[in-house]
Amino acid sequence: MEFDLDKIFRARREKMISYLKEHGLVAAVFEDSEDGRDLSVRYFTGHPGDALLLLTAEGYECLCPWDEHLAAKKAHVGKMLPYTRYDRSAEKAIPALLADSGCLEGGRVAFSPDISHRNFCKYEKAVSEAGGCWKIDCAENSAHQYVVSLRSRKDEYEIHCTKRAASITDAMTDVIWGKVRSGELKNESDVALYIERQLRADGCERTSFDTLVAGPDRSFAIHAFPGYTGGPWGTKGLSILDYGVCYEGYASDCTITIARGPLSKEQEKILDLVEEAATECRKLYVPGGKVLDAAQKADEIFAASGRAMPHGLGHGTGLQIHEAPFVSKRSGEEVLFESGNIVTLEPGLYDSELGGVRLENDVLITDTGNEVLTHSRIFRL
Repeated sequence: MEFDLDKIFRARREKMISYLKEHGLVAAVFEDSEDGRDLSVRYFTGHPGDALLLLTAEGYECLCPWDEHLAAKKAHVGKMLPYTRYDRSAEKAIPALLADSGCLEGGRVAFSPDISHRNFCKYEKAVSEAGGCWKIDCAENSAHQYVVSLRSRKDEYEIHCTKRAASITDAMTDVIWGKVRSGELKNESDVALYIERQLRADGCERTSFDTLVAGPDRSFAIHAFPGYTGGPWGTKGLSILDYGVCYEGYASDCTITIARGPLSKEQEKILDLVEEAATECRKLYVPGGKVLDAAQKADEIFAASGRAMPHGLGHGTGLQIHEAPFVSKRSGEEVLFESGNIVTLEPGLYDSELGGVRLENDVLITDTGNEVLTHSRIFRL
């Protein structure tokens, strides 16, 4: 499938420019650096990281990348000025870019509310000393939060990239299952290193988070620590694999459980409960449905058998592995599933004696219901 990436990224920036106009902001600064990662830079330009991006209400846009050669290959933006022009200093670059943009003096410039106090003071001083009188505005419910809401509803290109990541993940899951049955994969590190090698052969950037491979002795943990060892995996009892891949920036996230018998009645019971929760909660992943209803449904299923899930039911995925919306009991009544959300569905139960079970898939909310993008399952041996 062919995409006009210049058009796609321009459309995203135009939404932000409209927001700035409507809310009385003259500009917004997005900074992706070692001091703080803001994937809005990639969302608006395609550049994978380490850059400043300035957008103004009058339509000026400029990317200031640390690696200008990489940006020349990856970025889709109207204007680009290399960071070297400003001695690789954000304190020098920000006032210079604001002056170059011609945006209204004295106006409010949106910065991330997550900016450190140290950087806030440095940038405020730098703007003042450069002769500018713009006001640095770090309000919480402002431009940067608006980007969060934009990113929660995926466009056609984002859906395409996520589906590709999901397809690669599914293919690896099938291979892993076959290699477990044949005895070729015997320990946790075998599984993790196969994933690391294969995802790159399939054109992915990296794993979307640190792979978690936990054999029967370690699957009781929600997130095993360390992520994997040289210990046995897929042996008698319950083993968990939680992993994902990143394709063109977009993450997949899935969890499978290997259940090798003979199992106790209690182990069989928690397997059945997790499968039931996955089936019943998926019915609530629909546009206009309350996120809270899905989270509560899982709790009801587990509570009826005297069990409780110690984590949320799901979370959005995208350029980050965890992003809005978050499916948990802490979600407000007003938070609804929307068409374009890509959200995990991951019921799980854990017991220090029995081991752990988790079943996780990525689900796209569509105009009429949902589409499951990954096809993880509980494998029984």
